[in-house]
Amino acid sequence: MIQAYLARDEGKTLEFKENCKSIQHIVQTAVALANTSGGSIVIGVRDRTKEVVGVLNPLAEEERLANTFADGIRPLLIPDIQIQSWRDRELIVVNIPHAIGPYYVRSEGSESGVYIRLGSTNRRAGPEMIAEIRLLARNTFFDEQPCTEASSEEVDFRVASEFFAAVSRPLNSPERKSLGLVVEYRSREVPTNGAVLLFGKNRRRLFPDATIRCARFRGTDTSRFIDQTEIDEYFPKAVESAVSFVERHTLQGIEIGRIRRKERSEYPPPAIREAIINAVVHADYSIRGTSTKLAIFDDRIQITNPGLLPFGLTIEAALSGVSRLRNRVIGRTFRELGLIEQWGSGIGRMLAVCAEAGLKQPRFEEIGTNFRVTLFGTRVAVPVLPDWQNQLIQYLSQKGHISTQEASRLWKTSGRTARTRLRKLVTDGALAEMGTGPKDPYRTYVLKEGNFE
Repeated sequence: MIQAYLARDEGKTLEFKENCKSIQHIVQTAVALANTSGGSIVIGVRDRTKEVVGVLNPLAEEERLANTFADGIRPLLIPDIQIQSWRDRELIVVNIPHAIGPYYVRSEGSESGVYIRLGSTNRRAGPEMIAEIRLLARNTFFDEQPCTEASSEEVDFRVASEFFAAVSRPLNSPERKSLGLVVEYRSREVPTNGAVLLFGKNRRRLFPDATIRCARFRGTDTSRFIDQTEIDEYFPKAVESAVSFVERHTLQGIEIGRIRRKERSEYPPPAIREAIINAVVHADYSIRGTSTKLAIFDDRIQITNPGLLPFGLTIEAALSGVSRLRNRVIGRTFRELGLIEQWGSGIGRMLAVCAEAGLKQPRFEEIGTNFRVTLFGTRVAVPVLPDWQNQLIQYLSQKGHISTQEASRLWKTSGRTARTRLRKLVTDGALAEMGTGPKDPYRTYVLKEGNFE
């Protein structure tokens, strides 16, 4: 179990602590993990070097942690606290589930004491984040809320009906209610936030940032513009306009085959389309002052939308096909219009078509309070690993870990050569080193998450 933690880096769902001295920070971390996606705190490991130092008096510290969590966090949070052995040391692992809050540090109050996890750091949640957590607690979403500042006349249901007619679907009054485009509010029918975002005639008045800002830059940074535009259209049309902007500013060619010609784009059109649709559907429109951005460089395309992944979801889970909508009204509407084929399939489709085209794997990351997809235009060759690396992979797949001495025997090299090779793989991010310090004669190496990509 400890080996699995040490093979990872600190991040959204994992934190290392050397000891329990900074117990207030541990409490904040527990609150942040509970509010965001759950995760683990491993105590007895130095966070920067991952040297395993262990915990003195683990039973006493376990009791102290349990009491502190019970007294210092509201609502009541009961993490799973375990004492685990690693060689001759004892560590404490605190496993925290994601739960519906918002949880907060009692001494800091229900507004100032709410934390969320951004990367490997804890951040105090702002009013928008707290509001989103509270909506989640009521199993409702921002785009399902009534837009009390708008009337039904401000939603262009005529154009909306044309979009639905194009896919042979009606958009009558019952269907509008079923999709969540309108709701009853104080004895009258009003549009939801989602309806205004999708088809509002005066969207900019209520949601001035619900646009897609597109730019084509010269080179690989943002210092020189070639072209830029801001797309402010009904969302289904905005997707098409954004795709067209990419097509205008990337290479479109024809590949001559033995029998027929085949169009070949610099970037696979399905990947572009999925990335843009995902950004529109999953953006957090309650955040003011930032829009969805589409940036095209010489070597890549970046699509960035406001809002982290929905609470309870990690990038690893999303890559495995798990989906959680942030905007149910927009998501349902896109699905009815045929823009979304199947929940949770978008990221998988991006990965598949990029791999088929021989492109570098897309990158998915949370940056600040934004989510970004990067598509790379460089076609890469399949790396050919040297024999000694193939031997190492096979060994680790069977044994799980390897020491310098074992690597020396495996490769039939000197200890110095084996140590140099292992250290290089650690530096490259392929291996993780486990030990009590740099002079630990018993330190071992394990495959790090990501392996030899």
